[in-house]
Amino acid sequence: MSFPDDLIYSSEHTWVRVDGDIATVGITDYAQDKLDEILSVELFPVDSSVEQGEPFGVIESAKVTTELISPVSGDIVSVNDDLDDDVGILNSDAYDTGWMIAVEMREVGELDNLMDAEEYTDFIEANEEAE
Repeated sequence: MSFPDDLIYSSEHTWVRVDGDIATVGITDYAQDKLDEILSVELFPVDSSVEQGEPFGVIESAKVTTELISPVSGDIVSVNDDLDDDVGILNSDAYDTGWMIAVEMREVGELDNLMDAEEYTDFIEANEEAE
């Protein structure tokens, strides 16, 4: 599994790529691996408001249906419509073409609540040991 150093990560297994006050959000390689085959994703539409720690959509896999939890607060300015045609890109390319939403952040300081790649790796290892 890979966790690119240029991203930041949440404990709910989403990643964030920051460009100014825009946060592009997706699920981590770890999340897509645990979900296995992803069957569908339903995302909040553009102009929806999201809050850090609250849902921004639902993802369904062969194993489970679960809420997607936003790592930042703000307004959704873009949704990856390519997922409507090929949700499998979440399994094959989680960090590039598999992005989910872009959010205009209200509180850039919320990023301090997230983890860098090394911290996220340690977080996963600790959770794996606890299971």
